[in-house]
Amino acid sequence: MATADAGRQLELGLIVPTWTTVPLRWQEVLDIAKEAEASGFDALWVSDHLLLPSTNAELRRRAGASVRPDAIAEPEGYFEAFSVLAALAPSIPRLQLGTLVACTGYRNPFLLAKIADTVDAISGGRLVLGLGAGDSAGEHQTMGLPTDSPIGRFEEALQVVRALLREGHLDHSGPYYTVRDAELIPRGPRPTGPPILIGTLNPKPRMRRIVSQYADIWNGWLGYTDASAGAAKVQSDQILAACVEHGRDASTLVRTTAVRVNLPGSGYRPAPGERPLSGSPEEMAEALRGHAALGIAHVQVALTMGGRAGVQAFAPLIRDLRG
Repeated sequence: MATADAGRQLELGLIVPTWTTVPLRWQEVLDIAKEAEASGFDALWVSDHLLLPSTNAELRRRAGASVRPDAIAEPEGYFEAFSVLAALAPSIPRLQLGTLVACTGYRNPFLLAKIADTVDAISGGRLVLGLGAGDSAGEHQTMGLPTDSPIGRFEEALQVVRALLREGHLDHSGPYYTVRDAELIPRGPRPTGPPILIGTLNPKPRMRRIVSQYADIWNGWLGYTDASAGAAKVQSDQILAACVEHGRDASTLVRTTAVRVNLPGSGYRPAPGERPLSGSPEEMAEALRGHAALGIAHVQVALTMGGRAGVQAFAPLIRDLRG
């Protein structure tokens, strides 16, 4: 059984719902973020999508988005992730801010590094730059972006972004990207830029190697699968083994997980085989202590109840963990 101390040390982040198929006002997003700060969350995380095709709407509806029952076949729009974080930074001055995760294919890597360094400056050094290859081929097609070699493109973009943030300047010519005399001026508040998080689920050997080589933080995305500590252990063990295989001191890699939380009264219907976090606040808190006992430092939660009401319904779990 996990100890109470593990729960007290565990950080919690809210995945802020910035997606919808119905009108969504910025004030609603800001109100949720302020409620999260008041409820004891440690961080706010934002998804990086622009327009998901209609085939994704049912998944997002089950994720707790603001979707009318008669509108689940409509495309789903998002507020742009880095704009959201830049706006939240002065309004929510205490919490960590992050992308979960930004798709490297949606922005030129020099531009992506510049945006990240700028948001880090606006937030006073509170940004975590979560990066990934992207999971929506339809979204790439909408924007006229290439869909071939996603992992190869991701790794090269990651190399460019990481080098620019760490060193401040770069010349690079590769199969997918070229930057010449690139320099970050002015620099953000941290001389090596924000930490880089890489998210995975059931990663293959190449992605495991990329995490061990480039990431400051690893995230195991359990959102649509199994939120249990046992499932988290399976994902975490793969990453720890990759660190050993590729000569990385595993203690230098911060490990995090992201889970779906099925709040009572939300009407959420898990898909076959899906096991979101559920039960009483005490039961869910004990499950999260199980994550902490594995060495997980931070858990991002996606709530199945939208708006401030969802954050308020989750608050007793935070109090139980902190108690």
